[in-house]
Amino acid sequence: MHYKKLLTLCFIVLFVACKSGKQITTENDLYNKLITASFDYQGHRGCRGLMPENTIPAMFKAIDLGVTTLEMDIVFTKDNVAILSHEPFFSHEISTKPDGRFVQEADENSLNIYKMTFAQTQKYDVGLKPHPRFDRQQKLFVSKPSLAALIDSVEAYTAAKNRPEIFYNIETKTKPETDKIFHPTASAFVDMLMKVILQKKIEDRVIIQSFDLRTLQYLHKKYSTVRTALLVEATDQSSFRKQLKDLGFSPTIYSPEATLVNQNLITECHKRNIQIIPWTVNDKKEIIKFKKMGIDGIISDYPDLYSSIK
Repeated sequence: MHYKKLLTLCFIVLFVACKSGKQITTENDLYNKLITASFDYQGHRGCRGLMPENTIPAMFKAIDLGVTTLEMDIVFTKDNVAILSHEPFFSHEISTKPDGRFVQEADENSLNIYKMTFAQTQKYDVGLKPHPRFDRQQKLFVSKPSLAALIDSVEAYTAAKNRPEIFYNIETKTKPETDKIFHPTASAFVDMLMKVILQKKIEDRVIIQSFDLRTLQYLHKKYSTVRTALLVEATDQSSFRKQLKDLGFSPTIYSPEATLVNQNLITECHKRNIQIIPWTVNDKKEIIKFKKMGIDGIISDYPDLYSSIK
């Protein structure tokens, strides 16, 4: 964030706090208020609609398009390397085998990333196969990167381009029924993920998101200063209040599937000082509609839509 902009935002926050009679007691409180004051433009899996998902080129393209946050998914290899992947296996939609043949749907379960070493995963391409749902996606030979390499690359890229520091929204790909089959246990997953984040010194710019309450609960208990986002699918029939009760604390962000968003939900989130950032919105008119309703950010496969509505 530019220095002058930061000073301006600090003044606004302090003025509002004084007028309301509320005292800002910690640096983290101030930081959270500054972040809340700005709209968050997130690139889903980098920019899945334009570049191969969850790859370094996708993240670079999203940065060039002006996103404020890079959204991504993390799984672990057999040798405990965190790598970017939406599935804990090589998906038939995007993957090519080392021998040049496309991965078939029947192959997927046998291509379990948690059973492969990181070196083995690098033999698979995830950028050449034409995507069945994203015909604008550029095709190139690319592998699933490690989280460490991704962070190093992004930090160097933003510095070279003189861009503002980027945020990272990282999803933990875990669920109870596949513990120790496709991924570590929830606590082990979070500890290994946080080890990378802390080593790279980006914890102040990280959001950990999940559908799995266990990872968020463990994170909240052990790494309480890290921002959390509760992901919710449209198939979840429980109420907003029940979801928060089950979680056991108020996350930084409530991140529902876009079809769930209405004015009452936005109001309920803001009453609890929770940001609301829906996914995945790929229509310009819908993005504008949601922004006017008062959401705090948006997640899209097509961050090129953002430039005309900022």
